[in-house]
Amino acid sequence: MDPFTWPSEANNFRRFTPESLAAIEERIAEKKKQQAEVNQKNKDQGAEELKLTPQLDLKTCKKLPSLYGDIPVELIGEPLEDVDPYYSDHKTFMVINKRRTIFRFAATPALCILGPFNPVRRAAIKVLTHS
Repeated sequence: MDPFTWPSEANNFRRFTPESLAAIEERIAEKKKQQAEVNQKNKDQGAEELKLTPQLDLKTCKKLPSLYGDIPVELIGEPLEDVDPYYSDHKTFMVINKRRTIFRFAATPALCILGPFNPVRRAAIKVLTHS
């Protein structure tokens, strides 16, 4: 097998970092800008746009398909960037436990004070996702 044709397992999963959150916010701003342009162009036309939907095999509380490879041990129970393209412009992150169950969380502040990188919130997520 050619290593260039198969995606490496390490590339499938990336930690959710402040840079990841900034990239999501940029994508959201870009999407709003494009949406405003499309709305202005099609103001008098009733044009339908193509909507992206979540992948059924990557739903919350389902097992991660083996297609995505094995998750590295150091990333189990850690916040990860979402692999579903639908969530690329949503402020969310995912956590996968030992049983490969997918959990999704909002990256907005919980209780209006606990951001996604707060140690208390990270501990609560670890407790919640522990198998």
